[in-house]
Amino acid sequence: MDPSATSTLSIDEISSALKKVGLDSVPQEPNTYPALNPFDIYRSHITELLAKQTGIDASTIYKTLAWTAKPENGDLQMAVPALRIKGKDMKEFAKEVAENFPESPIVERPVVNGTWVGFFFKPAALTSLVLPQILKAGPSYGFNPNLGLKDPSDPSAGRKKVIVEFSSPNIAKPFHAGHLRSTIIGGFLGNLYEGAGWEVIRMNYLGDWGKQYGVLAVGFDKFGSEAELEQNPIGHLYDVYVKISKISHDEGEAAKALKAEIAKLKEEGKDASAQEAELKKIEEEGVDQQARNYFKRMVDGEPTALGIWKKFRDLSIVKYKETYARLNIRYDEYSGESQVKDESMDEAARIMQEKGVSEDSEGAVIVDLTKYSKKLGKAIIKKKDGTSLYLTRDIGAAWERYQKYHFDKMIYVVASQQDLHLAQLFKIQEAMGRKEVADKCQHINFGMVLGMSTRKGTAKFLDDILRDVGEKMHEVMRSNEDKYRQVEDPEKTADTLGISAVMVQDMKGKRINNYNFDMDRMCSFEGDTGPYLQYAHARLNSIERKAKAAVPDLPEDLSTADFSLLKEQHAVEVVRQLASWPDVFLNTIKTQEPTTVLMYLFKMSHMVSSSYDHLQVVGSDREVMIARLALYKAAKQVLNNGMRLLGLSPVERM
Repeated sequence: MDPSATSTLSIDEISSALKKVGLDSVPQEPNTYPALNPFDIYRSHITELLAKQTGIDASTIYKTLAWTAKPENGDLQMAVPALRIKGKDMKEFAKEVAENFPESPIVERPVVNGTWVGFFFKPAALTSLVLPQILKAGPSYGFNPNLGLKDPSDPSAGRKKVIVEFSSPNIAKPFHAGHLRSTIIGGFLGNLYEGAGWEVIRMNYLGDWGKQYGVLAVGFDKFGSEAELEQNPIGHLYDVYVKISKISHDEGEAAKALKAEIAKLKEEGKDASAQEAELKKIEEEGVDQQARNYFKRMVDGEPTALGIWKKFRDLSIVKYKETYARLNIRYDEYSGESQVKDESMDEAARIMQEKGVSEDSEGAVIVDLTKYSKKLGKAIIKKKDGTSLYLTRDIGAAWERYQKYHFDKMIYVVASQQDLHLAQLFKIQEAMGRKEVADKCQHINFGMVLGMSTRKGTAKFLDDILRDVGEKMHEVMRSNEDKYRQVEDPEKTADTLGISAVMVQDMKGKRINNYNFDMDRMCSFEGDTGPYLQYAHARLNSIERKAKAAVPDLPEDLSTADFSLLKEQHAVEVVRQLASWPDVFLNTIKTQEPTTVLMYLFKMSHMVSSSYDHLQVVGSDREVMIARLALYKAAKQVLNNGMRLLGLSPVERM
């Protein structure tokens, strides 16, 4: 997702296309990008005309011309009340604007709906601008590297920087549904900001520190296998953790029973020395104490203890990288709780104490945030036994990242169950005098996945989920033997389709909504699913292949086709959809919702699909064939760009 490698139509080429339809120059309001977004040309043109007609300032008009999600409302829409004209009836003023709108070579006469004025673009001009723009820009069409500039008027000032922290699983624990959602959404956000020209640092903040690693080391000593560790580190460590945790749990229950028995024997005046000796042995030699001792060795920097922990961590990261690669996810930094320096946490504690932000409460250290908002409650930053909590570590981590990267924005992609934790983190940073950091932090939250199980039972690891969905897709593909035989690598294609199925189901609704994990529905080619989107892309590839097979001497460069031949309403509607893609991208930056892109792609794919019977490619006159092929090649490019933005891998055949 590198928009800096943009190849676009030049202003001269755009000017030439506009002159052919009767417009003498390229309309361009400040901070607009006609070479990257066709809608900018139209917004600027309408703004110029309305400014002359009404006397209203151009910058005010430009901001009111909004992209519309419903084509029947126009390609652009203006809310007349947003013009802030005093003393006029808004409905009457809307009619006045429409009636007095001057004749334009590229925009139809406006349509009024209450206080809204809709502007439809004239098809011939739009087609002659948009299709060459898409075909020339290719993989970069729709994206805009200028949006990430610190100063758009001075590119030498550099790009803005964003950290996206996402996925963040706990080593040796299942990669659960919350991590899956964070991974998918975080991957998408990284692509989104990259497409907008920001410098993106993708960060995985692993749960890799704490007493549980002492438990794990004790367990590995008892149940571990070096061979299994090398082969399947995450699965093996999880199995070890489950086994040793059961022993620890049983010891805890035994200790509880012994304490009750000792109390009863003493009450009856009987000898309890045997039970006391047994209890002492559990307390001094049991798993829990062994784990505490081991973790203390880690904290103290004892090389052997740290070496084993590091091996667990490093091998797990290697395995995670393999899984993430299947999802088109990569990271610039594998951070983690273990990487936060004690000095950072100590300094944060000192500042909070000196500024009166924190206070002692029955031996613990707390921050009372109710003075800012009752909802924030009281946050514990240090327990009675002196151990620091996640919050302290997160405060230290945020400051370290700010010092290292000097970010303009940091996004935490974390489930909505952590809303309070993140709100407390941001408010504490502000209270302790780090407002410049707090103001740049954002929590992107999401709902839960319900019933996340597979045919082999409840899913523990992401690999299990992807394997089962891939197998399901393979079954579906086999049901059409003719097409199945044409697929070069059916297993790989099934894997890609399965991953698309999981990701699209996750992204269909708004992030905050919960959804049911439904394997049968997500793997269907019917309805708005991942496999349907892949089928739409594969079919557009197939049209291109068949055309080249039928007419081998077709030109490679289709941008010079005679687009005036695309007069049919179905062709015009597809072009309108393709033209709006850069605006969909802009809108997605505002919503930060994958579904904004996904709903557009489904709508566009349905429109393309409904055009096939009306816009035959093979068998048409040569020039018509080339124009229609160019239309479908442009549609494939836009679909491909949108799918890649979401993190999907578009397939060529299926």
